[in-house]
Amino acid sequence: MDKCLSIEKYFNKSGLRTMKLELHHINLSTHDVKKLETFYKDILFLDTQSDDLPTLEKKKGYSGDVSFVGDGKVQMHLAQKDLSVNFKTGHFINPVEKGHIAYRTDDIEAFKKHLKENNIEFTDWGDIGVSGWHQIFFYDTDGNIIEVHQKI
Repeated sequence: MDKCLSIEKYFNKSGLRTMKLELHHINLSTHDVKKLETFYKDILFLDTQSDDLPTLEKKKGYSGDVSFVGDGKVQMHLAQKDLSVNFKTGHFINPVEKGHIAYRTDDIEAFKKHLKENNIEFTDWGDIGVSGWHQIFFYDTDGNIIEVHQKI
């Protein structure tokens, strides 16, 4: 019953959801960005992406190479593995250690409130990693990293 009450907070009187959430990208970490990019292009026929790409803040913690490929709907961010990015940024979750799945929301504050109400710890990166995106990261119940971000 508590979960239902919590979810109702994100719907208006007409029954429409007030906080939008959609799959945006899948991030895979690799030691060889070019090799992984070639695989996804040649074997899965993905294309280089040029629309709606993040502007990486390479001087604020993560300075690795990234390739952006996709099917036109969902992006894949193929990122150079960096095991020390969480130490450089002061955050306890490292999104480029083993990769993550990312969702975009139109209300990051409502989503953070939702996580808090459900006792899910998260780390708030703000726009440290990507200029123009407010990012948060948290773990699912099996330790997989999830990103939720809002364009700002």
